[in-house]
Amino acid sequence: MQNDNLKNYLHLHFIVFVWGFTAVLGKLISIGALPLVWFRMVIALLIMGVYAVIVKAPFRLSGKVFARLIVAGLIIALHWFTFYHAIKISNISITLSCLSTGAFFAALLEPLLYGRKLILYEVVFGLFIIVGLLFISGIISLQDGALLFKSEISYAWGILTALTSAFLSTVFAIINGKFAKEYNATAVSFYELLGGIFFFSLYLLWDGQFTPAFFALSNADWLWLFLLGSICTAYAQIAAVKVMKTITPYTMMLTINLEPIYGIILALIVFSESEKMNTAFYIGAGIILTTVIINGVLKNRTTAAN
Repeated sequence: MQNDNLKNYLHLHFIVFVWGFTAVLGKLISIGALPLVWFRMVIALLIMGVYAVIVKAPFRLSGKVFARLIVAGLIIALHWFTFYHAIKISNISITLSCLSTGAFFAALLEPLLYGRKLILYEVVFGLFIIVGLLFISGIISLQDGALLFKSEISYAWGILTALTSAFLSTVFAIINGKFAKEYNATAVSFYELLGGIFFFSLYLLWDGQFTPAFFALSNADWLWLFLLGSICTAYAQIAAVKVMKTITPYTMMLTINLEPIYGIILALIVFSESEKMNTAFYIGAGIILTTVIINGVLKNRTTAAN
């Protein structure tokens, strides 16, 4: 039993490592963020569909639930779009650091959606997150051990886009959490991918982008897209659902918080020059990641006490 738990925990780390690699793939793929996400969803949908048939996943859902899943698919598709767009207009390190703010968007949204009281330490941690973002944006920097304040913001649009992606990810996680408890996870993921493809296809048709050139990709792009859609999306999603059956939610949450760290390390290895940042950036990223982990520890203690 203990060996099984260790295997699942190591498997979870591998899944999070794979998720961290999606940012690197996004930068390696030369096409724009919108077609990139469309191809990712189509490839993942085809693979997940085959898997669902093999395991005989129950696809029957009410029309109301189906409609909600389709809308949820649009949200996750927009999250992926803003995520990859942020990478292309800034870099991986900035995008992943800003994406870590998702836990605090959740802290703000949950009281609004579920009517619970706002927790004081979450507000304090939110202020720490803002300080971290000020370092990352370049508004606060270090020079000869002294703090300096600047009026301009480095990578302003990249940071704003990445924060939008973090917000959309949080909204999706809150919505998807309810579906995962009530319905088959594979079927839920399949219909959500279908929804994302549906809405993005409508836009691409309206914008006249579905031309022969749209599908004329380089061999390298096809390879990276296949890895992104198969291993990083279809496999990771299915494997994560299986691991969650034996891993506690607290362990799951803390391990997922390592995704930005894995992603930034991988980005430094693959794109050493473009991903090297100043000291202020790493201070800001460290503040955000440390705050997220401490928040998880406190939440676990609160849950255990109750």
